[in-house]
Amino acid sequence: MNIIVCIKQVPDTGSVKIDPTTNTLIRSGVPSIINPFDMNAVEAGLSLKDTYGGSVHVITMGPPQADEALRNTIAMGADNACLLSDRAFAGADTLATSYTLSMAVKKIGDFDIILCGKQAIDGDTAQVGPELAEILGLPQMTNVSKLIEVKETTIVVEQELEDGCEIVEVERPCLLTVTKQVNNPRIPSLKNSMRAKKAEIPVWKAADINADEARIGLKGSATQVVKIFEPPKRTDRRILQGDVEEMVTELVTELRKRL
Repeated sequence: MNIIVCIKQVPDTGSVKIDPTTNTLIRSGVPSIINPFDMNAVEAGLSLKDTYGGSVHVITMGPPQADEALRNTIAMGADNACLLSDRAFAGADTLATSYTLSMAVKKIGDFDIILCGKQAIDGDTAQVGPELAEILGLPQMTNVSKLIEVKETTIVVEQELEDGCEIVEVERPCLLTVTKQVNNPRIPSLKNSMRAKKAEIPVWKAADINADEARIGLKGSATQVVKIFEPPKRTDRRILQGDVEEMVTELVTELRKRL
């Protein structure tokens, strides 16, 4: 079974700050991590490999330093990894990103399953996985919380819904996006960590994947971020004290002042 996992290197949200002048994220000095949901996707791929054999190929699109994220997945047990890095990819929204990833998938070739995290914690759009499946013409299943069984031509999964879960059988090849409930990512082994340090990770540019320049980066983006900002901090908050009747009376009084 050949498995492709798409990951993203994201800023650690606990350290993110916003430039008030440019309204963009300040990435300088901010540590980067593998998107947590993508860690679950990597583990899902490795678990399938452990059970059914095959290989796990990890891809990401990002700046040169995203190489570190790919090495971390090799340390976990991934067989191969490649980095999509080109100035032409800069400014990509989810649609342009999905197209770029789709061209990399086509270059890799034969696969049975593509795995993605449910969403990225920096954008929270949850769009890349479904858009990638649509571009490639693949059956897809989102919010997968359990991989139940792989059959000859299908895979049986559990999908999280707002009011519960359902068991679904999906034809392969397919794309799945996974939640954190699907597994607990493994700790890298010493052997694989040593292999990761020596691994040659190819860097593919737009020309290497035969990407249409009109569909990548800013040119290929259907949307643009106009402004990003932090909600203003409120300083007029009060904690009501006393018995219930006193607090209700005081609360009603305060609400009437604001009408």
